[in-house]
Amino acid sequence: MAPTTPSTSDFRHALGQFATGVTVVTAERAPGQVHGMTANSFTSVSLRPLLILICVAHQAQLLPLIQRQKRFGVSILREDQRALSEYFAQTVEDSQIERRLGIHYRWTETGIPLLEDALAHLACKVVSEQAAGDHTIFIGEVESLDVHEGKPLLYLCGNYRSLCS
Repeated sequence: MAPTTPSTSDFRHALGQFATGVTVVTAERAPGQVHGMTANSFTSVSLRPLLILICVAHQAQLLPLIQRQKRFGVSILREDQRALSEYFAQTVEDSQIERRLGIHYRWTETGIPLLEDALAHLACKVVSEQAAGDHTIFIGEVESLDVHEGKPLLYLCGNYRSLCS
């Protein structure tokens, strides 16, 4: 039997078997204003120097912001922050919804917005950018980070999950 080329849905199904954490990637969209995007395309790259990578779709509103500013934040969500993940997965920003969800930001000294109350934060400067298919891969050098107590929000097989223990 000849091999067949996997379809997009086959590919998504296969990768859905890999459990990931859930992050919100943020950048300043205008002075004092933030744009965020839910992302699970996030991973560590190097310990020396401290490097991570994120992947951003070419049609994402976040792409030109990161390309212009060369900085971004990554907030790793806690298990009780599913509503934040769902909000930032949408393309429309709504200040009323943000107030209702209690979304607040803190800013690093280098002007990177981070979600308050996340499990962990990484503030990064872009050191490399590479177009790949319908996404751009950004490698960011971690300028600062902090970690708080709690458990991560997980995503597996198209559903949000929590750790048991």
